[in-house]
Amino acid sequence: MMEELIVRHCAPTLAGLKTGNLFGCQAEDEKCLLAGIRQVNRQFASRGIRLIPIRSRGGKVLIYMYRPQKLKEDLADGTARKILAAQNYPVSQEGKCVAYLIRRLENCEVFPHEIGLFLGYPPEDVEAFMEHGAAGAKYTGAWKVYGNVEAAKRNFARFKKCTRVYDEIFRKYHSLDRLIVSCS
Repeated sequence: MMEELIVRHCAPTLAGLKTGNLFGCQAEDEKCLLAGIRQVNRQFASRGIRLIPIRSRGGKVLIYMYRPQKLKEDLADGTARKILAAQNYPVSQEGKCVAYLIRRLENCEVFPHEIGLFLGYPPEDVEAFMEHGAAGAKYTGAWKVYGNVEAAKRNFARFKKCTRVYDEIFRKYHSLDRLIVSCS
């Protein structure tokens, strides 16, 4: 079941097209869920993928799949660092930023908007959304676009196609292993 959710919600991350994705799942048996997460991490850590639970509420767990190296690169961006510093993230210690995000998610009723930086959204779009909300967005897809609409449309189309193709392959072979692209 978890593999299906991963394919459906995280195909662009599996393919190396995107830094990270989120998905929620029921946690009737949290020990079993955590064991499944550990298994995925053991299986795919060497291929640049990490899976962690980042919030648990009302019997549902929000899971973050990401590529640590891509996240490190994304968070090195000047605009991203400025956004995170304004929210008191430990920007000089990228590895601790995910832990800080988890604390923010547990303590906030609403999603902290900087989460887009952890998903590979353009920092300019995250910053504009934090300042203006949905007002002024030029386009909406996986995120609200305030900057380069054409580049965003191309990315959204790539993500959609990737998800469709990965879903077809997974249905045929029932193997998550065949879908993960190793990224350096």
